[in-house]
Amino acid sequence: QAQLAESGGGLVQAGGSLRLSCAASGSDFSINAMGWHRQAPGKQRELVASITRGGSTKYADSVKGRFTISRDNAKNTVYLQMNSLKPEDTAVYYCNADIYTPWARLRKDYWGQGTQVTVSS
Repeated sequence: QAQLAESGGGLVQAGGSLRLSCAASGSDFSINAMGWHRQAPGKQRELVASITRGGSTKYADSVKGRFTISRDNAKNTVYLQMNSLKPEDTAVYYCNADIYTPWARLRKDYWGQGTQVTVSS
């Protein structure tokens, strides 16, 4: 089983920046797309950004121009650079990855435990 671990969350003032990281650990797997979702209290979980192995990206309208997703395939790591943060960005951010396990011929999504991002006004 592969595991994902997020880091980089915390408290930041409005207008500030934060960078989230998510590394996949384990062996005998291949990572396809990776992404970030977030869930604020009382709200539905939403896609923030995603990136394919080849580098194609997708963003939620609410974060376009402010957030940038990137990845380092050699390190099995995905990043989310968050700039010009707003109080409405406050949420738990979850990393996910589309992972293929060759020996089991199995492809499925894996999820991290989440990291809290709080933006104060």
